[in-house]
Amino acid sequence: MTGTGPDAPPTRPVGPAGWPAPAGEATTGAPVDPRDLARSDPDVPARAMPKRAVFSLDDRAAPGLYAAGWALTFVGLVVLSVALASAGGGLATYLLAIAALLSLSLGLVAAAGAQGLQRRADDVAGYAGPSPFLVLAAALSTSLLVSSLLSATGVFDDNGSLALLVSVSVTALVNIALIRLLVVGTGALSWAEIGLRRPTSRALAGDIGWGLTLGVVALFATGVVAAILVAILGVEPVGPVPLPETTADRVLNLLAAVIVAPVAEEIFFRGFATTAWLRRMTPPRAIIRGALLFALVHVLTIGGADASEAIRIAVIAFVARIPVAWLLGWLFVRRDSLWAAIALHATFNGTALLLADLAGRSVTGG
Repeated sequence: MTGTGPDAPPTRPVGPAGWPAPAGEATTGAPVDPRDLARSDPDVPARAMPKRAVFSLDDRAAPGLYAAGWALTFVGLVVLSVALASAGGGLATYLLAIAALLSLSLGLVAAAGAQGLQRRADDVAGYAGPSPFLVLAAALSTSLLVSSLLSATGVFDDNGSLALLVSVSVTALVNIALIRLLVVGTGALSWAEIGLRRPTSRALAGDIGWGLTLGVVALFATGVVAAILVAILGVEPVGPVPLPETTADRVLNLLAAVIVAPVAEEIFFRGFATTAWLRRMTPPRAIIRGALLFALVHVLTIGGADASEAIRIAVIAFVARIPVAWLLGWLFVRRDSLWAAIALHATFNGTALLLADLAGRSVTGG
């Protein structure tokens, strides 16, 4: 039983999963671990991590893993630079790039693992797992490695709806696998804390309602911001989803943009990254950081006819995504629900997909 005397643990209003309860909703006086107060109270900072020299192996929880992470990452970057600078191309360049990506992926995964083990050994308050930035870097390099290997099969040759679904699925599987290995597997966060828990039917209905409503709001805000930036910068980004030519293409686009991408991205950016940051900073800062990271990832592969055009397109794509990225984080924290964020994301993507399809068919007379 929870005590009520002077030595009893502090309490605060909490929601069903330990988050600060939304205003106006029922709360419970659950006991609070003082180390976790930092995620909701800016006046109680999380304990700082010990300072160590970057290249020192002294007092490391996993010195071998730490050294391997640095070495493999460095080798991967060097070899990748050589591969990108190769003028001839061909099989030799492809194999060099594969070797570079393999080294880079193993190095970043090792570095993330070493960081998580070190934070756990240091008993870091709030969230004792690898940085979301480092896990994301490992996920990006590993996804690129798997996609490069699959490119030899010709699956990406048509650059169409099937290629999109395969690419999105690869990224989703890699992201979830690395979260399982580096975060859930080490005990830094559980799947339930990430948000993968069964909601009540009433809560799910509310989550979907919020997601549908804010998804339309986010799409409108994105359209307004994008239109203003297009008028100022004089370029217009091309959407990542190809216009469908057949019913099969429409189904593949739907699977990629409305199901696979929203689920996988919300697990990573809200369920994992935002939750990890909420354990060590105030909700506004965690939401903004998650939103900026989400927007940044979506412009990494943008190109253009020249550097100037590519930069302008990237600026438009980045800034235009801020409204939906912020709303996704806000709703995730406000509802304490990953399902609400997924519903918002799916509504945003699905509505945008439908409008683009209708506009394309109208232009072509289809």
